[in-house]
Amino acid sequence: MADTVRELSGVKVLVCDPAGPSITTVQDALDLIGATYDGAELVAVPADRLDDTFFVLSTGFAGEVMQKFVNYHVRLVVLGDISRHLEASSALRSLVVESNRGSHIWFLADTDALAARLEPAAP
Repeated sequence: MADTVRELSGVKVLVCDPAGPSITTVQDALDLIGATYDGAELVAVPADRLDDTFFVLSTGFAGEVMQKFVNYHVRLVVLGDISRHLEASSALRSLVVESNRGSHIWFLADTDALAARLEPAAP
């Protein structure tokens, strides 16, 4: 399966293939952002595609990647189990909590959780 654009709760989402290439550089993240120009406003990346350095905040890689998504007005969602990374870093735990409070970068379990998060609030 290749990366595909799907509509989830009325939002066009670039859902990245879990078997796709690893995201190891900022250029890899920019390539994903570039793939949204066909109409997607959000990129859902499986956590396993992110290089482990993303989850070690002292490397600065996560900050650079997230900043690129913010700069280009594309939302980012990291999908999957990141518990082993969370256990190793209180700073990462704090980042995940704060990110999930916002609207631009989320860490979620799967596409079902993403679809639920994207559901419009009931009036």
